[in-house]
Amino acid sequence: MYDRRLVEHLLPAVWDQEAAYGIRNLQAPDADMPKGTADPKAASALFAHLADIRQGWATAPLSIGERQALVLRYGADVSDEEAGGLQGVTDRAVRYRCERGVGKLAAHLNGHEYVDGYADFEA
Repeated sequence: MYDRRLVEHLLPAVWDQEAAYGIRNLQAPDADMPKGTADPKAASALFAHLADIRQGWATAPLSIGERQALVLRYGADVSDEEAGGLQGVTDRAVRYRCERGVGKLAAHLNGHEYVDGYADFEA
C-alpha cells in the first residue's frame, strides 16, 4: 500500500533516473550490520515501487498546477516561495498543490478515489 511518505520518498526518481541509486531500501539492514542469510520471499519491492511511481505519474488525475508544483518541489528542489513566483501563486498555494497532488497520486496508486483531505481515501 502506498502512503504519502512513500510517494514523497519515490517522487524524485520520476525525473532523475539516477535518483534510484540514492533511495535507501527501508527493509534492508544498515550497511554496517553483518551479512545474514537472504530470504527471497522478503525481497525488496523498491524496483516495483519505482516502476509504479513512474507509471502513476503518467496516469494520475493531477491538475496542471499540481503537476507543476510537484515537479518544482521534488524534481527541481525549488523552495515554495520560488515555486510560487514561477507559478504566479503564493507559497501557501504551492504547499496546498503539493499536498493535494501527493494525496491524489497515493490514492491513484492504491486504486482508490481521492477524497479531499489530508489522508482520507474513499474505499
